[in-house]
Parts: sequence; C-alpha cells; structure tokens
Amino acid sequence: MEQDDGSPSVRDGLVLGAHWGLLAFLASLGLYYGLSLAITGFAFGEHVGTAELPDLGPVIVLAFLPNLLLGLGPVFAARKWGRGVLAEFGLVPTWRDVRIGLACGGFSLLAAFVLNLLLLQVYGDEFLTDSTTDVLRSMTSSVGWLVVAAIVVVVGAPLTEELLFRGALWNGLAHYRVPPWAILVLTALVFAQVHGEPTRTLALLGQGIALGAARMITGRVSASVVAHATNNLPPALLLFGAS
Repeated sequence: MEQDDGSPSVRDGLVLGAHWGLLAFLASLGLYYGLSLAITGFAFGEHVGTAELPDLGPVIVLAFLPNLLLGLGPVFAARKWGRGVLAEFGLVPTWRDVRIGLACGGFSLLAAFVLNLLLLQVYGDEFLTDSTTDVLRSMTSSVGWLVVAAIVVVVGAPLTEELLFRGALWNGLAHYRVPPWAILVLTALVFAQVHGEPTRTLALLGQGIALGAARMITGRVSASVVAHATNNLPPALLLFGAS
C-alpha cells in the first residue's frame, strides 16, 4: 500500500495493528505448545506404558512434528502480508552467508563448551546432561530412525527455529526500530527459554547470541540457519555413539 505521494505507507506489514512478524511468532509458538501437549498426551500417555523403548522410533518423528509449526507460521505470514519468503528472510544462502554461518556456528559450539564447563563446576556432572541426545538415543536401537532424527536435528530444526526467532521475531522487532544489539539479546533470551531445558539455559543463551550474530552481520536468515546447523551437527553425530 502506498500513500498519495508514492511513498510506502507506515502501515505496510501491519496486521491487527501489529507487525506480521510478531503475530506469526506468537501464533506459531502457541500452536507449537498446543500440539506438543496433544502429542505428548496421545503418543506417550497411550503407548509408552506398553511398548519397549527400542520400539518407539516412530515416536521420535511424531515428537518433532510440532517443530514444523515454528517455520510454517513465518512462511505463511511473509507470503500473505510481507514481501515474500525470499525477500523477507533471504533463505537462499550466498557464499558469504555460508562462511559467516560456519564461523558463528563454531563460536556457538565454543560458547556452549565454555559455559557448560562453568556450570559443571557449580552443579556437577549429574545435574548437567545433554538430555535431548540421551532421550533420543535411548528411544530406539534402529539406525534408520536415528538417521531420521539426525536429519531433523541438523536440517529441520535449524530451518524452522531460525525462521521463527531470527526471521519473524527479528523482523517484527526491527520494524519498531529496536536497536540491533537489543534484538540480538532478546531473540537469544527467547530462544533459550523456549527450549525448556533449565540446566542448559545459560549455554543456550550464549549459543543464541552466536547464532543471531550471523543474522545481524549478514541481514539474512540463511546465515543463521547455516550457523544453527553447524551447532547441531556434533549432537546429531553423538546419536550414533551407542547404535
């Protein structure tokens, strides 16, 4: 929409009085939690009591299903109210995106390592564990299901989570002229909280800042997706440690 003088209207991108990115973020997060609760009650409450853990490979895929909603909301909103997915998020990576993404992903792993070492000194190794990897690995002895889980961890989760945090939420905050450094910290805080792992919140905050740095430097979500995938690769490989 344009004004009479041809300049863009200040209401461009607004839906129900708010930027579409913020609405997509809130709606996607609400659907994510709702579907997660429904799947947990149906799949785990109904079947875990009668099935052996090695037989629960399909439940891994089912458990990741809500994660898809994190990316679908931003994609839908960008196409309907924004300038399109490619223009809003820059999802086709350039070589610069790849280079910066790999570097930020490496810094994310380093930040997690250092922060986890500090937490180990405070809480001990019994308190601080990689719960996600341990749970996934214990739920199936099938290499095939572990491959599926690894693909989701390295490809699916980075794409959908970055579209939500460094995509929709970042764009929404930027629309209201929030300083980039503040957006970096805010998105990292929300990223850490949403994971729901209290023992790893500090490490996740450091990782979120490193991943967000890729978006801040390049202005493109594709760079943070590469960084996130780099960060998730070692845990994905660990899934096969006991297979």
